[in-house]
Amino acid sequence: MSEERDVHPDCRNASNPFHECTDYCFRVIAEAKLRMQQHEAEVSQASGGSGREQAIPNEVYPDEGMHDDDDGPKAEDNSDSDPDEPAIENTDGSFPKLSGRQKKWMELRAKMQEAKKRNQIEIANEKKRMEAPTESRGVSKQKWLDGRKKKIGKLLDANGLDMTKAYMLDTQEAAEEKYKKWEKDPAPSGWDVFNQKTLYNAYKKRTKNIEIDVEEYNRMKEADPEFYRDASSLQYGKAPKISEDKIDRMVQELKDRDEKRRAFSRRRTFREEKDVDSINDRNEHFNKKIERAFGKYTLEIKNNLERGTALPD
Repeated sequence: MSEERDVHPDCRNASNPFHECTDYCFRVIAEAKLRMQQHEAEVSQASGGSGREQAIPNEVYPDEGMHDDDDGPKAEDNSDSDPDEPAIENTDGSFPKLSGRQKKWMELRAKMQEAKKRNQIEIANEKKRMEAPTESRGVSKQKWLDGRKKKIGKLLDANGLDMTKAYMLDTQEAAEEKYKKWEKDPAPSGWDVFNQKTLYNAYKKRTKNIEIDVEEYNRMKEADPEFYRDASSLQYGKAPKISEDKIDRMVQELKDRDEKRRAFSRRRTFREEKDVDSINDRNEHFNKKIERAFGKYTLEIKNNLERGTALPD
């Protein structure tokens, strides 16, 4: 024996075994009947009928009491109301044409939709917190490149050139800057920071600004026969005579280097909206390493614990 459902036979979703008619279904059925009866009246007048129009029912919701289990009174027949503008919902959100059970169902459905909407918003906010925010500078990089490409394309078309000849639009200064960037070696990384080539480049960079007195150098070279000493020299460990101004210049260079090292600071991004899960800086650094290693495997468990969905029934 099939279970009885609250479905109007004229409902367009009556074939759905899980559908139950609501206030919206009754409104659609009433509007469809009104249109059909008006169309039949127009057809009868055009075909030269008796001139008597078929009576249009004033009941906006036919068979309203079919959803009620009790035999309560039906809705009153408002013969003075306009059938084209039925009052379905009041300004306060109530439904006067529904029974008590239907009103309760509508309230529960509204609460369920509101809870679903809030849950989706919380999930979106949680995803934004977990992901690193993109640094937007007004215009995206791809959009800026597309606009620049279109602008260059117009200039090339005006001069009768194609995209392979775009370098011909560069000025001398722009071309020199571009060549300098191409010739510049990339910064060392990893263990390359401590190899001999990198240390020698750092030495050349430090000695680039040192002034060299060639005459004094040649004079010291002629005065000392062992200016370039070998391993068998007996003057090993003997300090040469150096003027005070050179010593002061060396000290000033060391001070400038130390001052530059103190002034150097690599900027690290700090996000206030990120969740705090550490008690100090060392613990924060340790948590970052753990997150890099195991974050993608424990993300679902962490989210379930925070939402409370991982708790036992």
